[in-house]
Amino acid sequence: MTDIARPGDQVVGPAARPKIVRLHPFGLDGARTGPISLATALLLLAAWFLVTHYRLVPPLFLPTPQEVATQFLAVFEDGYAGATLWEHVSASLFRIFSAAVIAASLGIPLGLAMGLNRWAKGVFDTPIEFYWPLPPLAYLPLMIIWLGIGEVSKIVLLTLAMFAPVCLSAQAGVRALPIERVNAALSLGASRWQLFRTIVLPSALPEILTGLRIGIGVGWSTLVAAELIAATRGIGFMIMSASHFLATDVVFVGIGIIAVFAFAFSYGMRLLEAWLVPWKGKS
Repeated sequence: MTDIARPGDQVVGPAARPKIVRLHPFGLDGARTGPISLATALLLLAAWFLVTHYRLVPPLFLPTPQEVATQFLAVFEDGYAGATLWEHVSASLFRIFSAAVIAASLGIPLGLAMGLNRWAKGVFDTPIEFYWPLPPLAYLPLMIIWLGIGEVSKIVLLTLAMFAPVCLSAQAGVRALPIERVNAALSLGASRWQLFRTIVLPSALPEILTGLRIGIGVGWSTLVAAELIAATRGIGFMIMSASHFLATDVVFVGIGIIAVFAFAFSYGMRLLEAWLVPWKGKS
């Protein structure tokens, strides 16, 4: 007897092999950019060498890499402007670290309060938004008039430059908190302190660390302006003193030192971020 397939019957054939579909990555998706960055740095260094080698730019404006390296060794061994290289570096690091600690200790609590309380946001939002776009050189004369030419005026200037990005980042971290997490914690009987400690602060921490990294970068860019205030030590002072004598190679040495330390701080903050908030960008 012959079986007749009726409509609706499922015909079972040979087992089909599963088809593997490769998903296309979106964005970086964990791709390594280190080799690209290294190649870019080598190309820039090669371009600098070629431009100076063929005298396309006068040496007064762009010294050769060899001249900059030689001047760095000379400053490292003999110092510059009446101070050793370590004295210049340590003076700048002291100002940067002091200002960063003050800006973080004031900006993070205030930013969290502005994100949680409308009165805090209403009171402090206007003055912060008013002075934040101003370049530090705009209120540098006020620092001299109010605080004199000592270390206090320099640290206050750096603190003001770092404070706003830290505070606004902390506020943005609180405001970006999904309300579902808050409602879930409250439904489980969490107190206000437990809600802040286990939900609000961990959720805002990625933005806070980003604000600290931006603040330290802004602080380094403000360092030269801060050390214009009758300073006798510091990398910024060394750069400005060298510019008065058209010592471009010393200026390049100072810029390179600032760039190295700024990169080290930024990389350290990235490592701290990867340790404290490993979930960032993986939701």
